[in-house]
Amino acid sequence: MSSTLEEADPSEARAVARHAAAIALPNRVTFNRFELNRILDLYGRMVADGEWRDYAIDFMRDRAVFSIFRRASEVPIYRIEKDPRLARKQGIYSVISATGLILRRGHELERVLLAIDRKPALV
Repeated sequence: MSSTLEEADPSEARAVARHAAAIALPNRVTFNRFELNRILDLYGRMVADGEWRDYAIDFMRDRAVFSIFRRASEVPIYRIEKDPRLARKQGIYSVISATGLILRRGHELERVLLAIDRKPALV
């Protein structure tokens, strides 16, 4: 029994442990294709209206942030954040204003983006 343990390659055991750790804790949080398409759709409409001009995307270890700017030299007017640690609490998505006020938080991206998505009103 002990001879089989001694014959095992120690580098294989480390590789398996490293792979298991990589699966358990991802390197960084990202937006998936659906989320990014929905955010960029809103961004494109607001650029066409002349309200927004630039954006930045940050993928960090604990959250992903899509920042929206009126001008590139300013602070972001809105931040759309995805934080998986809040998935069972207030919701994974949030929209935050330039002052740090959380405008809306929730589990569904569509509903959270309603805080900044202005639909044309019929008169």
